[in-house]
Amino acid sequence: MNLKEIHNVYFVGIGGIGMSALARYFKFIDKEVAGYDKTETPLTKELSGSGIHIHYRDDVKLITKNYLNKATTLVVYTPAIPKEHTELNYFLDNGFTVKKRSEVLGIVTQDTFCFAVAGTHGKTTTSSILAHLLKESGTPITAFLGGISEDFNSNFLLEGTAYSVVEADEFDRSFLQLSPDVACVTSMDADHLDIYGTSDEIKKSFKEFASKVKPNGKLFVRNGLPLNGITYGIEDNSDYCIRNLKIEHGAYIFDLETPKKVFKGVTFNKPGKHNLLNGLVAFAMAMQIGSPSDSIAEALGTFKGVQRRFTYRIKENNFVFIDDYAHHPTEINAVYNAIEEMHPNKKVLAVFQPHLFSRTKDFIEDFATSLSQFDAVLLLDIYPAREKPIEGVTSEWLLSKIKNTNKKVIEKSSLIKEIKEINPEVLVTMGAGDIGLEVLKIEKEFAYEI
Repeated sequence: MNLKEIHNVYFVGIGGIGMSALARYFKFIDKEVAGYDKTETPLTKELSGSGIHIHYRDDVKLITKNYLNKATTLVVYTPAIPKEHTELNYFLDNGFTVKKRSEVLGIVTQDTFCFAVAGTHGKTTTSSILAHLLKESGTPITAFLGGISEDFNSNFLLEGTAYSVVEADEFDRSFLQLSPDVACVTSMDADHLDIYGTSDEIKKSFKEFASKVKPNGKLFVRNGLPLNGITYGIEDNSDYCIRNLKIEHGAYIFDLETPKKVFKGVTFNKPGKHNLLNGLVAFAMAMQIGSPSDSIAEALGTFKGVQRRFTYRIKENNFVFIDDYAHHPTEINAVYNAIEEMHPNKKVLAVFQPHLFSRTKDFIEDFATSLSQFDAVLLLDIYPAREKPIEGVTSEWLLSKIKNTNKKVIEKSSLIKEIKEINPEVLVTMGAGDIGLEVLKIEKEFAYEI
């Protein structure tokens, strides 16, 4: 596919976080961009504000005429779009150039020096830290992020086109479309079993991704994962290692040991050992292109974060409100451990919206175990995303498995009332669905009271 011959790019599912970053890219390089999405969100409003036309009904008649020219139009879709989607099938049936988001990302980055971040957890935070470090060191990068970076206030950064930073998403085996120069694997937990079937199949896919790294490239692997690569870890025998770790005023301070140098007194402000590991591998990757290492180490201390990744919405002495994207048991455990580390001996209420019926079913016992750690739990109904309901798979079923007497399934409409009744010292909202839309309401209510 020759992008120079493409004048119009139409996105089916333009409101997705990865899709919207690509839409911004094509708009930036002066292509005509439009698209469909199921619902209007703050993200689609931003895209509309930048001159991208978006409609919210699946109807070919709503597609403007220039996008119906198959010779000059590229159609991009996300695998989350249902197979019976009318617009997508129109493009497929009428000979248009139709590609998955991951294919287009591979095409866009193939002529760049590509940094790719893979792993079942930590992709968005790691790639956002990496983009921040490279930007601060003056590297001409384009970054496609899976979340809104608080440093750029966007999921897209364009400082130049020589280098690219992308998330290598394992869903639907998307990351096999990439050929990175430098890559990392943060984790390989079982997930997306609706796609893979078994955890062994997921591991095979990650091994295949590792083989996609260019012959002279570098692969970084969290210490303990069953892959060959340059290792990173905390207080162990890794090639890149954090030592002498301590916490001061809610921030980590540590020594960062590399094969060539030890950086003393490095700071990092995002809570949680999982985030600290993300910062470490981002640092290791950034060093591979000869960026000034001292400035990269300093930039670790100025990373602000990613929206909905252990984001403090309220931080007062008597009340803390944290919001996180956690939607897998391992991620919930990481959030719990970070709260325990930064806010010990506090009464913690977890509000959780399960994401996908299949994921809830596949990991029901692990979800119950991870949620049972909190002092109180409020569950919202399962967010279906792309799925149809599965009989018997409900939030009530998950609730019955949680070993905690202070638990309840609630409607969103009663969320604030229930939080007030429990009166926690620390509140954490978690989930990958539309629970994020409740965060501002909670913040306004409780910030006003404080």
